[in-house]
Amino acid sequence: MDMARAEQAEQPRGPGRKRLSARDWADAALAAIGERGLAAVAVEPLAARLGTTKGSFYWHFTNREALIEAALSRWEEICTEEIITAMECEPDPEKRLRTLFAQATASAAEDPLEVSLLATADHPQVAVVLRRVTERRVGYVARLFEELGFPPDQARQRGLLAYTSYLGHTQLSHAVPRALPVGAERGDYLESMMDTLLRRA
Repeated sequence: MDMARAEQAEQPRGPGRKRLSARDWADAALAAIGERGLAAVAVEPLAARLGTTKGSFYWHFTNREALIEAALSRWEEICTEEIITAMECEPDPEKRLRTLFAQATASAAEDPLEVSLLATADHPQVAVVLRRVTERRVGYVARLFEELGFPPDQARQRGLLAYTSYLGHTQLSHAVPRALPVGAERGDYLESMMDTLLRRA
């Protein structure tokens, strides 16, 4: 499709219709991945979901791989960088750690996106972002343990242990949700887990 035709296809259709952005497409792709996995990222179904045409897609992206890259970047931004930024508002590193763990496990239990991405970890584009996100998350949690006075090697080990606990909790919450406590017991369970991670030898 040439640029003129693509631009025409991208124009809002009808009163009150807004022009779709690349972010709109990336967010729609993320939602589709969470619902049906990476295979759900297909131009025509996403265009129908957004109420537009394929011309809108080609105005922003050259191909499906470019959309996947944009979607994964949005996931990294929303589910890692924005969360870390929000956590930095709390000056107490222990409160940050406990709040982060509680909020992250609750969010992952409700949203299947993380599990869907882990299930496609062998996809080259997903693998690159998963490595980067994992290092960022583990590194951030390790830094919190360092702020609490743990030596760097111990802080790294505890950061990794905290992250693997989070991933295990995430997998169970979707695969075998009844295996996990609910309500007040869930809060007690998470607090107990953090108490264990914070315990000094």
